Amino acid sequence: MSEANQNIPFNTPANTAQVRTVDVVVIGGGIAGKACALGLAQMGLQTIEVAPDLSSPIPSPAGPHWGQRIYAFSPSTQKLLAHLQIWDALDHSRLQAVRDMRIFGDRGEQTDQLHLSTFEAGTPQLAWIGESNLIEHTLDQAIRFQNKLDQIADTVENLQTDADGVTLYLKNHLPIRALLVVAADGANSPTRMSIGITASEESYSQSAVVANWSCSNPHLETAYQWFLPGGDIVAMLPLPNKQVSMVWSTSPENATTLLNFTQEDWNQKFALIAGGAVTNQLGKLSLNSAPAAFPLRKIRAARFIGPEHNPKVVLIGDAAHVMHPLAGQGLNLGLRDVATLLNILGKRESFRSPNNLVLLRRYERQRQGDTSALLWVTDRLKKLFSGSSNTERQLRNFGLGFVNRSHFIKRRLIERALGDIDFE
Repeated sequence: MSEANQNIPFNTPANTAQVRTVDVVVIGGGIAGKACALGLAQMGLQTIEVAPDLSSPIPSPAGPHWGQRIYAFSPSTQKLLAHLQIWDALDHSRLQAVRDMRIFGDRGEQTDQLHLSTFEAGTPQLAWIGESNLIEHTLDQAIRFQNKLDQIADTVENLQTDADGVTLYLKNHLPIRALLVVAADGANSPTRMSIGITASEESYSQSAVVANWSCSNPHLETAYQWFLPGGDIVAMLPLPNKQVSMVWSTSPENATTLLNFTQEDWNQKFALIAGGAVTNQLGKLSLNSAPAAFPLRKIRAARFIGPEHNPKVVLIGDAAHVMHPLAGQGLNLGLRDVATLLNILGKRESFRSPNNLVLLRRYERQRQGDTSALLWVTDRLKKLFSGSSNTERQLRNFGLGFVNRSHFIKRRLIERALGDIDFE
């Protein structure tokens, strides 16, 4: 996608007959993009979603094995999906409620742990664990019946903004004219770059190795996480039918080694790490999906709306921010972007267009606080538990125990993890 041109007017008579005009274009075909496009159409805005992979429908997950892309869905995500009228349409036999979370330090001391529970949260569950395919397939089914929403499987090659809106030029289709563009096109967002929004990026020099396992012991609806000496983090998230999903954050070199492990290699590794705590909790673990790995980094866009002069584009999801998976909040943070945008546009004053600058600044202002807080906390935790000095080790493990003993701090942590959105 080339640089955005803010100076070329669109509404010339020669172009009008060759351009399709809509209210909003959403660029991106992931969960955040689909959820946003569906929500915009449901509020009556004529919407088009554009992404290269939209021609490939997401199959409904089925069978005894769960997909590799597993997410933790917070109550704020559940509320958004309910607002979009798809939560009840999900196959709930493929969702696992999380009632407890247990986080362990790297000294092996019993007191070095943090325990969060539904009792303390005052909620029936802390989160749900489920497959990406489950959400995407259900979103696809809802989109099929939404007459205000069209999907185009194509690539945006250029976009031009002016005082009234945006013109998008596609690779294989006629141009589209929109009042507003929502960029949900991922961490390397071409849209973000084309409108001149810079982004700070930091590599964690780690990869996340993901795999699903059957366990001989019941997981007790508990999500486990172990900080290991040296900076590795192992999370085991509960799935239905005595299964767990592993997310192991480790060095790229160790990730390559783990990807080539046999079942016997895994048995030996689980018996050793965290003093054998993984197998003590979950019993014998049998691999039931091919492990995969992806690099970990932190990204934060300098602005969430753009271009700087006369903004007409909004960033959501990974196009706006990427975080370490240790808190399991990446997708939830992106869907809170969606919820905030839908809330603001749905409650806008009758005289304001969807691309009104006041509305876009409301969105940016509301999202910056939540995003900054979560990125800072996860980044600090990651770096604190990667430190090797005795002082850092004592501090982080004492901190876990201290927080665990403080009802007030735990309540604040739980409230942050649960998120808060309002569609009333």
